[in-house]
Amino acid sequence: MENLRGKQKRYLRSQAHHLRPMFAVGKNGLTEEWLNQLVVALDKRELIKVNILQNADVTTDEVKEAIESNTPITVVQTIGRVLVLYLPASKADYQKISLAVAKI
Repeated sequence: MENLRGKQKRYLRSQAHHLRPMFAVGKNGLTEEWLNQLVVALDKRELIKVNILQNADVTTDEVKEAIESNTPITVVQTIGRVLVLYLPASKADYQKISLAVAKI
């Protein structure tokens, strides 16, 4: 997990502003399979939002902790029950956001 500077985080938050949450944490909570799906999705998009449903058995902090300790994903922002996640893509074709972040 790379440490992002304030300006980089601000840029990522601005990029994520218009995104709709792509994943939800619900009753079945944080499975390894779910975390793997996040990594796969981020490898193509680099930036996604995750929504923690009202019926989830986990708190926002627990979700953040699980993501950051079990994956290379960076949690850029938490707004209520929504997390903004960032992971640079491994393929150059998908590295739009990470290239911009590297320049900041």
